[in-house]
Amino acid sequence: MFAAERRQLILEMVRANGAVSLRELARVVQTSEVTVRRDVRALEAEGLLDRRHGGAVLPGGFTRESGFPQKSHLATAEKTAIADLAAGLVEEGEAIVVGAGTTTQELARRLARVPGLTVVTNSLLVAQALAHANRVEVVMTGGTLRGSNYALVGSGAEQSLQGLRVSRAFLSGSGLTAERGLSTSNMLSASVDRALVQAAAEVVVLADHTKLGTDTMFQTVPTDVITRLVTDEPPPHDDRAATELQALADQGVQIAVAGPGVAGAGGDGVPPGRQPRRDMPLPGQRRTHPGGPGAQLRSAGSLAEQPSGPAERERARVADLRRR
Repeated sequence: MFAAERRQLILEMVRANGAVSLRELARVVQTSEVTVRRDVRALEAEGLLDRRHGGAVLPGGFTRESGFPQKSHLATAEKTAIADLAAGLVEEGEAIVVGAGTTTQELARRLARVPGLTVVTNSLLVAQALAHANRVEVVMTGGTLRGSNYALVGSGAEQSLQGLRVSRAFLSGSGLTAERGLSTSNMLSASVDRALVQAAAEVVVLADHTKLGTDTMFQTVPTDVITRLVTDEPPPHDDRAATELQALADQGVQIAVAGPGVAGAGGDGVPPGRQPRRDMPLPGQRRTHPGGPGAQLRSAGSLAEQPSGPAERERARVADLRRR
């Protein structure tokens, strides 16, 4: 593909979606991120788009909100890794709220396996992901349907959340900065997200690296209210995203980074040279109570210590008698 053809395709993608990551652009035009970054710089010089942390957006400062069909095809691998890691936070029998978004939809698909869970949501997509889950109760807010993201918004949604109290809120958004916190491009969505936050003892933000450092019109969660951030590993060249992560950590946000090439079921690590705080378990490390379903599970190391053959078992029995 010639450079002019690549740049035209990049421009069309940004115009259609509002914001696109360099990783996604490179995948679509079938070239390296280095080449795509060079194309984006050229298009920015012509005033056709703006560069942002690890991606490109429409010119004019604040990005507009993309519709669900566009967002559902962006950063899919990153959203999967984030959802895998965030699901490890949820315990059996908890009551939580889950906001609208494509990343929270991925989280909901994994929560379908957590028994005894109660999920309050204003998202039709989240509710659909949990509709057939055994032993998971779904509570929908009221409100007016917003078709672009299949979410219930307005005074009806906000009033239905009054008096509610749950352990955690899982939210996504259009942008996240250490200065303003989580933000979104739609006023009605922001208002409902703030009501969801008021209902929760802890707030967990799910945001891929392309949203780090991006600021949009309406603040939903100030930084000092965010308990945890679950994000993916920024590309090595994306110093600004890594800097934003450190700034969030310096303000007390507990951070978990999931991504390819990182140890763990969903990946769990930090950008090179960074040490953000983290206190959440890896995916699959579900907390269990004594006597609960996980109480009888043993590690591979503990199993290896058990005597295997008859002679070994007899020696162990004799040694035990001598100790007594």
